[in-house]
Amino acid sequence: MPYIIETFDKAGSLEVRKAHRAAHLAYLDRIKDRLLACGAKLNDDGSDAGGGLYVVDVETRAEAEALIQADPFHAVGLFARVEIRRWRKAYLDGRSYL
Repeated sequence: MPYIIETFDKAGSLEVRKAHRAAHLAYLDRIKDRLLACGAKLNDDGSDAGGGLYVVDVETRAEAEALIQADPFHAVGLFARVEIRRWRKAYLDGRSYL
């Protein structure tokens, strides 16, 4: 059952994000079997918008919460808030799941 996890960085925390990016990317590589998609949110000009979006394939909200809590970005206190919502996979990579 997919979940969307949206993160919102604390104001003025871009340097924290940059400093811990390598550990965050290594973590994503370790959990890639549960990631349908993920990435940083960007402004229209391509600059950092202060947060990210994860679409994860897990069975429960508790598993989604555990995934984001294990992210190095979470561990260093980057996020001001995190929102988790169930998601209905209708189309993915051009394939219908309806």
